[in-house]
Amino acid sequence: MAGAPYERGRGPAAWEQLQQQHVSCQVFPERVAQGNPQQGFFSSFFTSNQKCQLRLLKTLETNPYVKLLLDAMKHSGCAVNKDRHFSCEDCNGNVSGGFDASTSQIVLCQNNIHNQAHMNRVVTHELIHAFDHCRAHVDWFTNIRHLACSEVRAANLSGDCSLVNEIFRLHFGLKQHHQTCVRDRATLSILAVRNISKEVAKKAVDEVFESCFNDHEPFGRIPHNKTYARYAHRDFQNRDRYYSNI
Repeated sequence: MAGAPYERGRGPAAWEQLQQQHVSCQVFPERVAQGNPQQGFFSSFFTSNQKCQLRLLKTLETNPYVKLLLDAMKHSGCAVNKDRHFSCEDCNGNVSGGFDASTSQIVLCQNNIHNQAHMNRVVTHELIHAFDHCRAHVDWFTNIRHLACSEVRAANLSGDCSLVNEIFRLHFGLKQHHQTCVRDRATLSILAVRNISKEVAKKAVDEVFESCFNDHEPFGRIPHNKTYARYAHRDFQNRDRYYSNI
């Protein structure tokens, strides 16, 4: 389960603005310790931190979902730096990652991410939150609908509801299965970071579902697999070149 974003500022300027003010509602309560990212990439072999760093590097360099999101973040004025904006840490519970907007970091739970495919999905999911954090005027904490919208988009566009993943969960064969999966995953993500009932979380998802499910930025389409994501990345690059020449 991934954490959700929280915004103390708006737009690109907020991406680099570090604020230390305490807030009563934690966006990422499973994070064991706040502070600087763990360092020492070559300090120890075969540690969970090193494996996390290696998987992250491969994801950033090769995954088409992530490459598109990184380009989109840069285009929006929120360029991502691996050492500054990602932190591999141990986390409590079963959470896999989260976007901690108070430090503009994506936290990757090195004790809960055990393979490359999982790392790909977590980084993609959290970058979608970071992209929303950069581009939109969002009230993450006091407006549950805003949170629900980003969770719908992350579930829809990250590949988390791909056919392969759903088969592994033994969920398949239902009419409009993708939509059902997105609703369920978005609801679970909200419940992971908010102390509310399942009914309240589902209501928030239902209220925003149609508009947020159909918001495919920056992909332009639902990337059901890596091939779709590659096409989407190509289209985004062409779109970027087109607008730069106007």
